[in-house]
Amino acid sequence: MKYERIRKGIFLQRPNRFLASVELDGCSELCHVKNTGRLGELLVRGAGVWVQEQNAPKRKTRFSLIAVEKDGVCYNIDSQAPNLLAREWLESGRAFPGSRITEIRPEQKYGNSRFDLAFCRDGKKALMEVKGVTLNQNGAGLFPDAPTLRGEKHVHELIACRRDGYEAYLLFVVKFGTARCFIPNVPRQPEFAEALCEAERSGVQVMAVRCSVRPEKVEIAERIPVILEEK
Repeated sequence: MKYERIRKGIFLQRPNRFLASVELDGCSELCHVKNTGRLGELLVRGAGVWVQEQNAPKRKTRFSLIAVEKDGVCYNIDSQAPNLLAREWLESGRAFPGSRITEIRPEQKYGNSRFDLAFCRDGKKALMEVKGVTLNQNGAGLFPDAPTLRGEKHVHELIACRRDGYEAYLLFVVKFGTARCFIPNVPRQPEFAEALCEAERSGVQVMAVRCSVRPEKVEIAERIPVILEEK
C-alpha cells in the first residue's frame, strides 16, 4: 500500500479527535487525523509526522495525518490501512500458503455485525475481522488502546460464526516494524482479553502480523506470535 504527495512536519496539538495542528515549512496547518483513537503515546508535541496532501478541492483540510515517528520507529496511523493490507495479503497468497483463496469481499454482514472481509478458503466460507494496532509496549503490539465494546462484540460474533460452520479469523495488523509479538491489553480491557481466549477455544483463528512501515509505503511483512494468557 503506497501513499503519494507525502510531506514531513512537526506535530503541535490535537484540538479534537478529527483534527491536528502540524507545522509544515514553518507554518501551522490544520490536518485531518485518519484515526479517531487516542494515540496519546504517539501524538506528542514536537513529534515528527507525515501528512498526505489530498487531491480534493472541496475538503475543509488540505492534508491528512498518516504516520508518526517515535524513538526512530515509524508508525502508520491510517485507520483505513489495516483492511486494505489484509485484502492485499489474502490476494497475494501469503496469508495461507498452499490454500486457494477466492471470492474476497469487503464488509460482509452477519447477524448484527458487519465483518471486514469474507472469502472462501479451499472452498470453505470464511469471515475475517481486522484490527489495527499502534500501541507498542517493549516490542509487543497491544490492543485495544482504549476500551472498545464494539471490538468485544465482534469477537463474540466470530464465535457464533464458527459455531455456524464458518471458518473465522481475527487478524491484528501491527503497524510498526519492530513488533515481536501481539498481546491483548488486559489492564485496559480485561473483558476483551477474556473474549479472545474464548474465541481461540471455540476455533476462531486469532492471528497477528507485523508490517514493514515507511512514510510512503506500508505492507504486511510476516506473521508474529499471539500471546494469550488463560486464567
